[in-house]
Amino acid sequence: MVRFMTLEEAVALVKDNDTLVTEGFIRNTFPEQLSKALGERFQKTGSPKNLTLLYAAGTGAGVGTGPDHLGKEGLLRRVIAGHWNLSPSLGKLAVENKIEAYNLPQGTIAQLYRDTAAGKVGTVTHVGLGTFVDPRLDGGKLNSVTKEDIVEVVTLGGREQLLYKAHPMNICFLRGTYADEKGNISLEKEPVTLGGVSIAQAVRRNGGTVIVQVGGVVKAGTLNAKQVRIPHIYVDVVVQVPFAEHMGEVDPSMIEAHAGNRPVPTGSLPPLPLDERKIIGRRGAFDLVPDAVVNLGIGLPEAIASVANEEGIGEYMTLTVEAGPVGGVPCGGSIFGASIDPECILDQAYQFDFYDGGGLDLAYLGLAECDQEGNINVSKMGPRVTGCGGFINITQNAKRVFFCGSFTAKGLKVRAADGKLIIEQEGSVKKFLKKVNHITFSGKYAVQVGQPVFYLTERAVFELKKDGLHLIEVAPGIDIDKDILAQMEFKPVVSGIPKLMDPRIFTDKIMGLAKK
Repeated sequence: MVRFMTLEEAVALVKDNDTLVTEGFIRNTFPEQLSKALGERFQKTGSPKNLTLLYAAGTGAGVGTGPDHLGKEGLLRRVIAGHWNLSPSLGKLAVENKIEAYNLPQGTIAQLYRDTAAGKVGTVTHVGLGTFVDPRLDGGKLNSVTKEDIVEVVTLGGREQLLYKAHPMNICFLRGTYADEKGNISLEKEPVTLGGVSIAQAVRRNGGTVIVQVGGVVKAGTLNAKQVRIPHIYVDVVVQVPFAEHMGEVDPSMIEAHAGNRPVPTGSLPPLPLDERKIIGRRGAFDLVPDAVVNLGIGLPEAIASVANEEGIGEYMTLTVEAGPVGGVPCGGSIFGASIDPECILDQAYQFDFYDGGGLDLAYLGLAECDQEGNINVSKMGPRVTGCGGFINITQNAKRVFFCGSFTAKGLKVRAADGKLIIEQEGSVKKFLKKVNHITFSGKYAVQVGQPVFYLTERAVFELKKDGLHLIEVAPGIDIDKDILAQMEFKPVVSGIPKLMDPRIFTDKIMGLAKK
């Protein structure tokens, strides 16, 4: 029988050496109050100790949110996560070698939950080959104290694959919207559904404890069966918290729109200012085509959705987010992962099944570092642990992939005028390097499988070919030698005179893409 407990009673069930699984996407659908209460318990009592923390997506919004509540020395022994950057206390422990630290692809962790629930040895996939999670490189290990190999190269049917090994899961913190008196859990007001049902099944299979935070409790039999995503037979404990604290990440006026229950006119969304972010978003929008299925990464690629909406072409493509939404307009910032007026919200493992199988026509992801082989690093910048999130799953499998980012970083100032780009101040950090620090995307693998790959910046566009990066477009007003080649650590292939980027990109008015 499901028990109804206070936060303090629920977190008291976590024992030393447990493997704790939780989930969220940025701030969406994360059981914030349970995580906070467990951190407070450790602060007061020094217990529990030596936990393994497992979660798939980038979760939290900085210091003191999400898994960051648990970033305390002694509380954790090991963290296996899809993304680290949003939990700086965890990253600090990893950098200081105070915990064992792994970074694995977000989608693969989400699929691993299902495979663990089914009693499988792990998840077998091509995702990650040639990247830092390949055990012939780093095996997903982030520091020197992390020794155990949890990813293995295997050959099945004559094909090289990676085996991501299953882990025993003792306890989980999940979130739902309502529970009924029997403990059935609905998610009808959540922006995303993620993988709570698979996590609950995996923990139950291991004889563990499933704890769910909800915003309300209703009478048995009153929940719509189609909205119940976690049945009571998987649930051990329900914790009710005030609804405002439970859904703290979402603007109350937008809860129904993010959950797909209320449409919002996309014409009401404000246009972006004409800065380098919008310039790159505009260039990316030129490759959007009718009926395309598209993924946009967090950060700068979000601008492409805004540009498409502004240009009136948002409706002839389907934008998807790895957290599960299909259709609508993806949100940004701390609620990235949700969409305004989505047509469907899938569990993220099913979204990644589609991605891994090559379902995406176009993918636009960030560009933090790029090298002469076309490799991209977004996962580890110097000593700082960032993490790959869904980047590897998406970029390795999309039919065409575009990496989007400013040409230099730290101090770059540009403006657009009269159809030209003017660089007022160059960034002090070069992003096109001889060799990246961490391989999150393998240019060599992309060339082997014949994947079209492009690199979009505010001043230049590159294409990956067998002999390296080719400079194929240059912004009007840009000097190739001074503004491009001198700002790179390697020389790209330049065949003849590169094409000029469309001058409409650099003019502060509608470009007319709906008529292109």
